[in-house]
Amino acid sequence: MTAKRRGAQLAMLAFAVVVVMCAYAGVGLGIDGTIPAGMLTYGLGLGALMLAAYLVLAKWAPWADPLILPLVTLVNGIGLVMIYRIEQTGQAGASATTQLMWTALGVVMFSATLIVLKDHRALQRLTYTAGFAGLALLLLPLLPFIGKEINGARIWVGIGPFSIQPSEFAKIALVVFFAGYLVAKRDVLALAGRRLLFIDLPRARDLGPVLITWAVSLGVLVMQKDLGSSLLLFGAFIAMLYVATQRTSWVLIGALLFIGGAVLAGQIFSHVELRFNIWLNADDPALFEGPSYQLMQGLFAIGSGGILGTGLGQGYPNSIPLSFSDFIFSATGEELGLTGLMAILMVYALIVQRGLRTSLAARDPFSKLLAGGLSFILAWQVFIIVGGVTRLIPLTGLVTPFMSAGGSALLANWMLIALLVRMSDAARKPPPQAIQDEGLTQVMQR
Repeated sequence: MTAKRRGAQLAMLAFAVVVVMCAYAGVGLGIDGTIPAGMLTYGLGLGALMLAAYLVLAKWAPWADPLILPLVTLVNGIGLVMIYRIEQTGQAGASATTQLMWTALGVVMFSATLIVLKDHRALQRLTYTAGFAGLALLLLPLLPFIGKEINGARIWVGIGPFSIQPSEFAKIALVVFFAGYLVAKRDVLALAGRRLLFIDLPRARDLGPVLITWAVSLGVLVMQKDLGSSLLLFGAFIAMLYVATQRTSWVLIGALLFIGGAVLAGQIFSHVELRFNIWLNADDPALFEGPSYQLMQGLFAIGSGGILGTGLGQGYPNSIPLSFSDFIFSATGEELGLTGLMAILMVYALIVQRGLRTSLAARDPFSKLLAGGLSFILAWQVFIIVGGVTRLIPLTGLVTPFMSAGGSALLANWMLIALLVRMSDAARKPPPQAIQDEGLTQVMQR
């Protein structure tokens, strides 16, 4: 990375931290007209963490995309601000200090991934190991004694006072597996069978991988009552399959399989049926006082925020159950309004765009699929959670990346960003001769 690019990245990081500190000040001024006493502590803490991440990135991935880290810093910081704001209402479970500690661990995971994984292409040799690890992590909450059911979903593993959500890490392992598998099998999967109307259908013998992934995703939906991970897993595989083969028929087959499976599960299993009832009849008085109360309160909050919002510190996030976790997007919409929500979605879109740009610039098929898959699951997760809280699709239980309180998702997403950064470094790094010429030019200029 040239000195000019490093300076620009550092300036963008500083700007992101300043925006977060101003938001902290806005919370305090909105609540009682004073600047919060802990603003400097949180601001300096976040700044120190991101400076450490920047230094690691500058040394171990100097040619990486300079925008990814500042964008992630901004959305992570806004999440800290909203958790701090919700904490001031006394809602149990909201702790900005705890979230800052998880952010610190996330930066450690980010740094460790960059330092240890010097060549991401080594992951291709671990294709089936990653697949086995991903399935094992998905099944871990089903084990007796350590598996825990929280809020109706059995997706947690508890060890003493600590809990972790293995599915957050499983998604990364499974994307690595999907990328390695599809690189090896894409020529076979791209073969066309019979033509139906204007679509070339795949051969029947090639449907096996899709059916197996569909069965696994339905198993997650049925046994763990986790619609979010089920949709994320199957959607990621179908998207990567389309990228690998360029066959629209795979997307149509995948959509039909998932919709059919979800409808069938809704007819058989009560917890799936309840999710659909909440989605379709959220304003039914019989549901409003119970299952749909959280969703409706979130919708009321977004509606009351209007275009510009009530202002930081002037909303009522405590009226939304779990506003610091599943519904932090709704709480943010109340205080920042539609304008603030669109700005946050734009930040997510930019992160995904930089990831997809890395995929296009990658020099080998595995890197292209892996970068595209990781970018997709980040975008897909944002769509699923935003669609759920706005009643576009049924609620799934996923959390907003980098914003919601909790450690598992934050750690996994920082690891995901580290992988994107590593691949962008490899894609942007010029040939050795070009690096030598650039160094010679800088010396002559001095």
